[in-house]
Amino acid sequence: MKKFFQEIKADIKFKSAGPGQKLTDSAGEKNPKEKSPQVSLRQPRQGPTDEAQRAAAAALARLEQKQPRARGPTSQDSIRNQVRKELQAEATSSNSPGAPGTNLVPEPKEEISPHLAVPGVYFICPLTGVTLRRDQRDAHIKEAILSHFSTDPVAASIMKIHTFNRDRDRVKLGVDTIAKYLDNIHLHPEEEKYQKIKLHNKVFQERINCLEGTHEFFEAIGFKKLTLPVPDQEGSEEFYVLGEAARAQPQSLEQYKQQLLSAEPVRAMLDRQRRVFRPSALASHFELPADFFSLTAEEVKREQRLRTEAVERLSSLRTKAMREKEEQRELRKYTYALLRVRLPDGCLLQGTFYARERLPVLFQFVREVLQNDWLPFELRASGGQKLVEDEALALNECGLVPSALLTFSWDASVLEDMRAAGAEPAASVLRPELLAAIEQLS
Repeated sequence: MKKFFQEIKADIKFKSAGPGQKLTDSAGEKNPKEKSPQVSLRQPRQGPTDEAQRAAAAALARLEQKQPRARGPTSQDSIRNQVRKELQAEATSSNSPGAPGTNLVPEPKEEISPHLAVPGVYFICPLTGVTLRRDQRDAHIKEAILSHFSTDPVAASIMKIHTFNRDRDRVKLGVDTIAKYLDNIHLHPEEEKYQKIKLHNKVFQERINCLEGTHEFFEAIGFKKLTLPVPDQEGSEEFYVLGEAARAQPQSLEQYKQQLLSAEPVRAMLDRQRRVFRPSALASHFELPADFFSLTAEEVKREQRLRTEAVERLSSLRTKAMREKEEQRELRKYTYALLRVRLPDGCLLQGTFYARERLPVLFQFVREVLQNDWLPFELRASGGQKLVEDEALALNECGLVPSALLTFSWDASVLEDMRAAGAEPAASVLRPELLAAIEQLS
């Protein structure tokens, strides 16, 4: 068959070469036919018959079947290549000078859009009551704690220990060691060795000296730093020695110890930014600011690590439980949630929450605005999903991130009992002071 095609090609090439020339003719001589003023027209070549065409097509098909085809990339190869490309693109954008290093979505430089559902995410300092942006909260809280030393140095030093030191395990170890020192003083008030603490002691250096605020705490509860000679040794060392006034009030040391053990870090509280809107067709429309999508540096690193793990994860078989776990992990990338609750009269209640907050927090938020806060009620998400307060699921586990519209309704059995008794719930469920501040959703 190959020979058949080669003969056809040679025949076509031979006929298209033009008239021939004898070897005995000189190069300058021309063919007499060329002198004729009439141009000879080439006769069109007759094409192959139908049988020849069918035979050629069948032969080509057999040849293609015999030749092995190159193996294309598998679906797993494509997945790996796609994930690697995304990781490389993210790394390039994060390393470029114009890209922000700590935000997934750059904050806009222009003015805040008036159509945003909320202007941003804000926090309230528990010490001063000041409303803060996220980038202001840590610096403001530290400043507030330091200013508190002038009024209550013991409380300020305890707050500094628990707030300024991020490693919670190290803080617990240091606090427990300080509590042990104070217990020894309380249990052995007459023994001199328990009234002083060597600063260069290995335990003190490894557990206490490394924490911010510990020195301020010892000085606030009555210890004084003194340089004393060391028995049976040359030279002297620094000690914390309990003063006479503190020795005379051992119950105060016990109180300070309990304060130290029970204290928690001072953290800014999320501002709910509670708002009430009139009935609106835009109830399900959410235009969120960048704060709802921006991530800290630690969160960005975590997302990149999870994407890297996806390369190996996608190449292996996964059970249903593994898939559900990965879906929940995907939901955890949201830090905040903006929720609206449509009330029976059509009014809308709006608030900002942490995505990891539990359903009881949401129910309490709604309950606080009701005139009849003692009546049981129900909340349903889109699609009719009923939210159960007792299940205590996180908002992101219920799919309520980064925003959602919920529907409020009174418990059906309670309504039946009220109507049977000849009573009806109020037309407006909100407290009067909230209705006075109602807004128009735009």
